[in-house]
Amino acid sequence: MGPGRAPAWSFVNRSLALGKSRCFGFDMDYTLAAYKSPAYEALAFQLLPELLMCIRYTHEILRYTYDPTFPTRGLLFNALYGNLLKVDAHGNMLLGAHGFTFLSDFYPNKFIQRDDLQRFHILNTLFNLPETYLCACLLDFFSGCSRYTNCDTGYQHGNLFMSFRSLFQDVTDAINNVHQSDCLKEKTLEDLEKYVERDPRLPIVLGKMKEAGKVFLAIMTYPFSISEAEASVRPWRSYFDPTVVDTQKPHLFAEGVVLRQVNTVMAGAEVSSSDIVCELLGVRGKGILYIGDHIFGDILKSKKRQDWRTCLVVPELSWELDIWAREKEGLEELKRLDTHLADPNQDMDGSSCELQVINFTNREIQMPHESVAEQERASLDPASRLLSYSQRVPLPPLAFWGLTLKDVHPIGPLWLCCTRHSVHSFNQCLRSTSRVLSSLENKV
Repeated sequence: MGPGRAPAWSFVNRSLALGKSRCFGFDMDYTLAAYKSPAYEALAFQLLPELLMCIRYTHEILRYTYDPTFPTRGLLFNALYGNLLKVDAHGNMLLGAHGFTFLSDFYPNKFIQRDDLQRFHILNTLFNLPETYLCACLLDFFSGCSRYTNCDTGYQHGNLFMSFRSLFQDVTDAINNVHQSDCLKEKTLEDLEKYVERDPRLPIVLGKMKEAGKVFLAIMTYPFSISEAEASVRPWRSYFDPTVVDTQKPHLFAEGVVLRQVNTVMAGAEVSSSDIVCELLGVRGKGILYIGDHIFGDILKSKKRQDWRTCLVVPELSWELDIWAREKEGLEELKRLDTHLADPNQDMDGSSCELQVINFTNREIQMPHESVAEQERASLDPASRLLSYSQRVPLPPLAFWGLTLKDVHPIGPLWLCCTRHSVHSFNQCLRSTSRVLSSLENKV
């Protein structure tokens, strides 16, 4: 990848001959229909406070506007204590925040036990971004409002008690209402250019694959009418063999949903699932490659239920690969220093003269741009650490929680972050290496 070139890579877990795929399935939202971020999420967020006011939330919450730098996919919400958590694949809590206040005294160094899973809600879709941010806004408001008393599991106002669980449920109901009603759809249709990306390459690719005899399946969660509004010179349905709308995934792949023909005469309806979709296509199992953005609703369920081959769309990768490319030299330098330390340390004892090598490498590891003042700032809270670092590296949209994916480095897994609470992982890792070297030196 050359300098300044945007990454456009595909990553595979298993080799796949596309020529052997008899059918390609596409999700609609955030896959074929790429919504413009953060404009689309800001639109959804704008509709949420009004719905909460209908159930007697204060109008003061209208002061919040959507900030795309805070929410990120994959966070957990602790419904008991009202904290947003970033957790790794092993259940270790990496970061925690209550509203916009990060809880450095409690996280990391804690983990989620398997018997506690019922009180955690996973916010793992792009549609969850406005929901995540609204939860943080409400927690920030109630925690700072003098009319409410902060309790361990909620807020007290006179004789009324609002738990964090009920607050989260109100937000979830509001976001579901936005998507199930016509309000978000109508706002989107009013200005498609503002909210939906137009890629002239898409119809060309679909058309060529259709001409080659490939069969496409478009599975969309929006009702039929919004798709009709996106018709071009060539009717969009001509690119696809059966088009399934309003599928209510992941129910399509499990207990099934009601499948009806749209704009045709059909006697009655039948309860259906992805089994019926496979019958319509005449293809089953690994003959279908399904492409979507939801790791649970699109990928895991279709793989487990139907044994489809799957492709996951991860928009965040563009930022993470860009950071990897920009910081690649730092990683290579860290790897070189680590290798340089490994050989002399292997057989070193108290009489070894290799301590000079350690001292030299220790000095070399120190970041040359770090002054005493910067080191003092780095010892403060994460928000203060951001101030010094943000002057050197521009922040990506996923700026508070660190990046979604991590890279495995010889020294250990690093969060490759130009972000607020990761505070450039190279600096952290180099500091850690420095501390290890100092410890070795003291022991010897």
